[in-house]
Amino acid sequence: MRGRGERSVVAVCCWAVVLVALLPGLVLQAPGVRPGAALAVQCVVVAHTGGALTRVLTATSVRLVALGFWLFTYVWLGLAPLAMIATDTYPLRYRAGASTTLAAAVLTELGILAYCAGAAFAAARADRPSLVLEPVLSRRLAPVPVILLCGLALALAVVLIPRAGGLVPFFTSRQAMRDESATADPLHRLGVWVLAVPAFWALVGLVHLPLRRTGDRLLRSLRRLLLPLLLALNVVVNNPISKPRFWAGTVLLVLLFSVPRFNRPRAFRLTAAAVTTVVLFAFPYSDYFRYNEREDLTVVGLTEQFSTSMDYDAFQQTQTGIDYVRDHGISPASVLGVPLFAVPRSMWPDKPEATGIVLAQYAGYDFQNLSAPLWIESYLWGGVPAVVVLLGLFGAAGRRMDDIRERLRAGPATLAVLLVPGFAFYQIILLRGSLIAVVGPLALLLLLPLFITTPAGRSSRSPSSALSRATAVPAPSPGRGGTRDQLHPLR
Repeated sequence: MRGRGERSVVAVCCWAVVLVALLPGLVLQAPGVRPGAALAVQCVVVAHTGGALTRVLTATSVRLVALGFWLFTYVWLGLAPLAMIATDTYPLRYRAGASTTLAAAVLTELGILAYCAGAAFAAARADRPSLVLEPVLSRRLAPVPVILLCGLALALAVVLIPRAGGLVPFFTSRQAMRDESATADPLHRLGVWVLAVPAFWALVGLVHLPLRRTGDRLLRSLRRLLLPLLLALNVVVNNPISKPRFWAGTVLLVLLFSVPRFNRPRAFRLTAAAVTTVVLFAFPYSDYFRYNEREDLTVVGLTEQFSTSMDYDAFQQTQTGIDYVRDHGISPASVLGVPLFAVPRSMWPDKPEATGIVLAQYAGYDFQNLSAPLWIESYLWGGVPAVVVLLGLFGAAGRRMDDIRERLRAGPATLAVLLVPGFAFYQIILLRGSLIAVVGPLALLLLLPLFITTPAGRSSRSPSSALSRATAVPAPSPGRGGTRDQLHPLR
């Protein structure tokens, strides 16, 4: 009989068979498979990422950041490149040589190994507090800032939705939103995200805001008033019709994990299995609302799906990047474009372009909205050492975030409960790149929750505020299950 803290052997075997044997086997059964060194290395990548994803899907703890990372690497850098290499079919017209293809597969595996090393290092030091992440993720929700953010989100909606053309573009297509952006003022496009992200965090904060089981009448009344308004606002500004699939998925999954039931290991395993299935088989068809004129959906085989859809251009862009570095060398100065993304080009004429655009121009594409995975971004900055360092740090930070959230999830609402799920699912966009293109929404996503939380050691009570006095209560005693007035999120 399986112990409480042990993995299910049956579940491990089933997932391993599906991810490491069955799905790669279906890909390799395609006609015209061409064996070679690159294909052999790519099989190693698939086995590595499939095994790691199996561990996450059968884990006895909730590991959201690990789920996002291994899901991306398995699909976008594992199975999809396997189909491309095996059939010599790629979604874009640029063709790299055999040596470049081998180098891309090796670079992918090297970055994954660096990520694993960073995660293992962080796991070995799990008993030592983090000087940066621990104080930040331990911050607790404060009632007054949450209510103020709700009011700000609703005020922004009143101002910005009419300037976006009203409600119609939000339920038409992403192309309609871009067309409205082209005819609106220059700040409109940023304004769409300035509306979407606060609306999202206001709703999440309101859902998680702790209440005593008795009392808090003012706060309860405000929540009953604001909750339906914010739900309606998020349906408008964060729906999958007018927002990118990755962002809409992030919103949905963070709200899903706001339900306490889904923070338990068994529910997490079931939800993670459902998310993995959707990403594997339904993701390419979820972009149905991207354009005003929609074609009929055509279901194709797994190999054709991975090797022809531009959704899976990450590996081919890695090949292009390796050739770009061979011809032009590395460009360390381009890393400055990420932290200084907000500086306008009028003030910085030589501001670096997004890496996806640089590679598209190098390959001679007219269409430049392409990805640039973190592997090739860092490779352009400083070659292989930069890839190893960046992915190693990414692995250490991700493991530490999962560990901190696991420790804090049973207590009062903390920033870890909010921020870690948000980062975990948005990181797929981050990993896919380009960084300059995604760092703006990412900064809003990560920084805004800081303003609705206070340090764990400081009370949010204000003597002059009736709302704060009504909601300030002591934390429950550890190990005792709390008292009758224990804080609890909205059920």
